[in-house]
Amino acid sequence: MYLTHFGFTEWPFSNTPDPRFVYLSPRHEEALAHLLYGVRERGGFVQLTGEVGTGKTTTCRYLLSQLPEGVDVALVVNPMLTPEELLATVCDELGAAYPPEARTRKAFVDALYRHLLAAHGHGRRTVLIVDEAQNLSPDALEQLRLLTNLETATDKLLQIILIGQPELTALLASTQLRQVAQRITARYHLLPFAERDTRAYLARRLQIAGQGLGVFEPSAVLAVHRASRGVPRLVNVICDRALLGAFAQGTRTVSARTVRRAAREVAGEERGVRR
Repeated sequence: MYLTHFGFTEWPFSNTPDPRFVYLSPRHEEALAHLLYGVRERGGFVQLTGEVGTGKTTTCRYLLSQLPEGVDVALVVNPMLTPEELLATVCDELGAAYPPEARTRKAFVDALYRHLLAAHGHGRRTVLIVDEAQNLSPDALEQLRLLTNLETATDKLLQIILIGQPELTALLASTQLRQVAQRITARYHLLPFAERDTRAYLARRLQIAGQGLGVFEPSAVLAVHRASRGVPRLVNVICDRALLGAFAQGTRTVSARTVRRAAREVAGEERGVRR
């Protein structure tokens, strides 16, 4: 609705994980470094946590575009599965063939083991990434731990990266899952943007969409950071609503007052958003 009004060539604040719009703050660069470490390592778990909307999935998708040659990746985005369904999903992602009638854990693990051995024989590494991992059941997490036992005489065959909300840390702290927790070789908790990062994030998105940061008045940028608390997803939602508000007012720039009004509207319409 406001594209022509502001001269944008595309929507600047869409919440889709478009890699062209990726802005890596120093915190996101550290998170990416931990994920790349997980790709290079053999065996064990790497854990990335962060609050809702801080950019975990976007960082993960950016990782996939930066992978070196010789790495095969299985990405699980819906982990609310039984252990059997989880194993079948991993096999499907990697192209590991299993008998259609075989639906037991042993059949899936055997098929996966054969596939991993063949990949290792060709000099390839295999990484399993589980997004929204806080939704994994304890039984499924224990099954993932057992997959890290797949190995040759010298090398582990599978590296696992768990990405989730802070509830994942609490889940792994349980006595029941202490063996999983002991196999985590790297942990990183992703924090929201600092104020300078919010400013740089807005500037990048507006530039890619065909305009500069001047669309938002300086006080409006500060208002965006305060209202969103530096959470990228909320930054997108608030800025989109603020641009719509400025369009409705017939102005070419977004003021702090418009941002604050947009933030109130977002807080009223989205349950769970606290001011």
